[in-house]
Order: sequence, then structure tokens, then C-alpha cells
Amino acid sequence: MNEVTAFNPTGAEVQAPETMPHSIEAEQQLLGAILTNNDIYDRIASIISSQHFYDPVHARIYEIAAARIAKNNLASPVTLKAFMEDDEGLKELGGPAYLARLAGAAVSSFAVRDYAQMIYDLAIRRDLISLGRDISAKASKVDVSNEPREQIVEAEQALYKLAEQGNSDSGFQSFLRAVTDAVNVANAAYQREGGLSGISTGLVDMDKKLGGLHPSDLLILAGRPSMGKTSLATNIAFNVAKAYKRGMKADGTEGAIEGGVVGFYSLEMSAEQLAARILSEASEVPSEQIRRGDMTEAEFRRFVDAAKSLEACPLYIDDTPALPISQLAARARRLKRTHGLDVLIVDYLQLVRGTGKSENRVNEISEITMGLKAIAKELHIPVIALSQLSRQVESREDKRPQLSDLRESGSIEQDADVVMFVFREEYYKEREKPGDHDLDKMAQWQEEMERLHGKAEVVIGKQRHGPIGTVELSFEGQFTRFGNLVKPWQNTNGDVGF
Repeated sequence: MNEVTAFNPTGAEVQAPETMPHSIEAEQQLLGAILTNNDIYDRIASIISSQHFYDPVHARIYEIAAARIAKNNLASPVTLKAFMEDDEGLKELGGPAYLARLAGAAVSSFAVRDYAQMIYDLAIRRDLISLGRDISAKASKVDVSNEPREQIVEAEQALYKLAEQGNSDSGFQSFLRAVTDAVNVANAAYQREGGLSGISTGLVDMDKKLGGLHPSDLLILAGRPSMGKTSLATNIAFNVAKAYKRGMKADGTEGAIEGGVVGFYSLEMSAEQLAARILSEASEVPSEQIRRGDMTEAEFRRFVDAAKSLEACPLYIDDTPALPISQLAARARRLKRTHGLDVLIVDYLQLVRGTGKSENRVNEISEITMGLKAIAKELHIPVIALSQLSRQVESREDKRPQLSDLRESGSIEQDADVVMFVFREEYYKEREKPGDHDLDKMAQWQEEMERLHGKAEVVIGKQRHGPIGTVELSFEGQFTRFGNLVKPWQNTNGDVGF
């Protein structure tokens, strides 16, 4: 666009007001095509709406035409004339005769999508200019109640809202395309020799049950405190990030061919505490020793070596407390755009905030789970969200969790594709230790403890695409590490047989 300048009487150069990006001709051609052939509206309705027109008269013409077509009524210069005879803006353009001129000057309908896209793009440019001016005006106004940090968050949210426009125009797709996608997923699993169609968790038995972590899935990992929810989540995050390999995927795009980039929202623990847990697992130095600094020289060297080897791991941690679901989604989008994102983990669901519009906690949790599912589908990644369980587990004889134990359970259970519970019977059995005087009970208790020691279960209570059941894992409490449990029929040197 050419820059227009004017001169004031003193001779100094003054810049004339900038014209916003627009194309009156494209708007006229599009409206003319719609008024000539109403079927064209269906081809462009998913791209633009009346708000995208620069000329307000054109916006009103489009709005009335769209309303009539939606009711299966004819939208033509003759029918629209009755609705727009008193329109002052139309009178300035020549009155109802302008509608006839629009229809008469319309070119063939093959280019309408291009015109619609052009009108949409120019509207977005105008919105960006307006947003830039708003940001500039707010930043110039020094106000105690409006902190710069808050302004940055507002600006980010406005930009993401703008970026989101027009993203949901996928609509219906043919069954042929859906079948092709399904065959490609099955082929990917077949090429891995009956392996996984999703991303491996690094835990063999869990992978066999889930088929890996699938894109667009929301997985809920629930448990009572001290069961090891966060430990299992960090183990999976570490395994996925450690296995990351970049290359050319089957669909011709570049991305993760093994493992993946992991985003971890740690709303409960700080990033440093989470990193210490992962380092404890990698270096095999107990986490409490790391926290106290009580390490031998050999352990400290192992710890430092593990830290060096993990420097390049694509694991990104966000420990901002009480994040609203909208911010969580915006940050995930940004991470996907800047570094890539293959798996997202949220620790934990009840610490995420809703928009604040709902006073009911159950409705707020419902909004959060729907938001997490929407992130999974939009970014085409698996989302693992940790969740607390209600106290009713403790009052039962059998402490194994059930779907009904989920806190504010309705929406969590409904929106999730997979619901898993972490359960360590050893934790409960430890608290049932009999008195030293009762030797028989003590012997029985010790026998039970030996049987349960170092074992954990992941109970799959719901799986939309597969079987439910129990996965047995090993658990090393000192390193907060879950691993593959060697079964009696497998070899004894620690390798898991297939």
C-alpha cells in the first residue's frame, strides 16, 4: 500500500491517516456472485461472516442475504430491496439499483472461495492493526491498576483469540478420507511389527494395554495422595523425552519419529523439585538425599553426569500456579509452534482454574476437562491429566480405586478416553502393622509385605478404544521410579521377554 503524505502550511511533511487494508472490489464480486447464485453461500459460509466486510453496507447486505438463505428463501436484488429501502448507507451508493449493479457485474462463481479468503485475510490484518494500536495506547497510559505483566497476558490472549478464528472450518469429511486415516494409523502399528500406533510410555505392559499414547486422547491418571501419580507422570514424561528422535514421518512432514517433545504443567511442585525427581530416577540417587545434599562423591558424580546427559531432553516444565484453562491452552499452542509438542501432562486437574464464570465446582471441573479434551484434539496430541480421588476409598475394605471415586467425577469420566488409577497395596498394608506381641499376625504381615514390596498396579477403569484391566509395575520408592515388572516366566537378568 502506498504511503500518502500531505503538507501543512509551514512546509513540514505530515503523514495522512493510514487507510486500513481492504478490497471493495472483492467484496462487490463476492456479494454479486451470492445474489446471482445462492448455492455459493454454502461454499464460503465457513470462511467469512458479515463482520469480515470492510464496507458496513456490504456487511448488512451479506447479513440479510445469509439470513434469508438459511431459511431456504431466495436472496436476490429484488427480495433484498424490501429489507434495505430505508438503509441510509445504501442510498448513498445509489439505493436498490446498487444491488442490481452488484449482481450484474459478478464474474463466474469459480473464484468465490479466493475472494472470500482474501476478504477474511484483510479483515484479520485490520484486527491486527487495531490490536497493535490498543496495546500501544494501553502501554502509553501509566496506570497503577494496570500492571505491564497483566497487559502482556491480555495482549497474548487477544492475539491467540485472533489466531483461533477460522480454525474450526473442517466441517464434514467423506468416509473415504476417514477410512484412509484409520488405515494409515493401523499401517504405522503394523510397520512396528505389531507394536504401537501411539507414543511409547517406556513401560512395556502399559503400552501393550493402551497401544501407546494416541493423539487427540485425554488420559486421566488418578490416585490417592502418596500413591505415586506424579512419579508415574514424570517417569512417562522422561521416557518419552529421552526416546525423542526427529525425522521424516510417513505423511511427509518432519517431526518426532520416536518419543516426543513433552510439555509438563506442574501446578503443585516447582520446576526445580520436578527436575530433582527426574534426576533421582536417572542417576539412581534417592530423592531425599538429593534434597538434603547428603551424597557420596560417587553419587554426586552420577547425579551431575545424569544432569549433563539430560540437558538436551525436549522436556519443558511450566510451574505457574493456578493457571486458568484458557492460559494453559494458549501456552500449549505457543510451545507447539516454537519447539513442537507431542505429549502434554497436567499435574493436577483440580489445581487448574476455570474462567471464573461458574460458581459451581462441578461445572468448573467440567469446563476444565472439556478444555483439556479440546486441546488434545486441536493440537493432535495425547493429554495426560492427573486427578485426585475422593476420601471414600479409605473407608472401604478393598482400597482399589473405582470410577465412582473420581472427585467431581461425572465430567472427568465422560470426557476422558482413558481413566487409569495408580494403586500400591504396600502403602496400605504398611499401616496395618500389628503389635510386636502378636507373633502370628506379625509373621503373616511380614509375609504379605514381602509379596507386595516394590510392586504397584495401574488399574485401567475406562478405555474407549481398548480393554480395561490391571497393569502390574515395579516401584522403587527411593528413586520414585516405576518400571517394567519381571514376571516369574520371564528371564531373571532383568530383561523383559516378549
